[in-house]
Amino acid sequence: MENLNPLKLFINRIYCFLFLEKFNKKLLFNFPSNIFRWNLIQHIIDKCSHSKYLEIGCDKDQSFSKIRIHYKVGVDPISGGTIRNTSDNFFKDNKEKFDIIFIDGLHHYEQVKRDVNNSLNILNDKGHILIHDCLPRTIAHQAIPRYRGSWNGDVWKSIVELRNKKDLEVFTCEIDFGVAVIQKKNNTKPLSIKIDDFKKLKFKDYYYHNNEFMNVISYEEALKII
Repeated sequence: MENLNPLKLFINRIYCFLFLEKFNKKLLFNFPSNIFRWNLIQHIIDKCSHSKYLEIGCDKDQSFSKIRIHYKVGVDPISGGTIRNTSDNFFKDNKEKFDIIFIDGLHHYEQVKRDVNNSLNILNDKGHILIHDCLPRTIAHQAIPRYRGSWNGDVWKSIVELRNKKDLEVFTCEIDFGVAVIQKKNNTKPLSIKIDDFKKLKFKDYYYHNNEFMNVISYEEALKII
């Protein structure tokens, strides 16, 4: 969890207003009020008989404490989970493999990309990777540096990049601020975006191409295809 010092947030807000992209349109998502990320995680665990769970970014164990599984590991440098460390350090030393991995750490494109790549290296066959906070509603929700409490960061950019890979199936479930699901299998709906650096994507691009970029589906649709 990032430090939400009010003065720092105010300074970040001024910086973003002066120097970053300006775009005022807002996306409206139909996030169910009674379905959360842990519901989807638990459904996958139960349906696929997964037994080993890894969570990156535990905060106050909002998700980690709710997951029922034979073996689980939670990594966070500040609080929650079972291991007090950064994800980079954890992956560097880790020797275990997991069936399902949930990524909810630092919501910056570069960090999410590293966490996903490291997770793919330790994912068991027929395993799943899930990523939280993939569907920001406004440019303020994705602003970096962060200047508000409710915040997604630019996680979405990493999902767009992953959707271009032919060997990864990726969709984003329209629940709980957006939960992406990744499997190592043939990509049935690949993107083909010609860009050298996905970090340079603009919120305006995301706003006008949201469904195409993120492959957004409902919770009910997700349950059918998992």
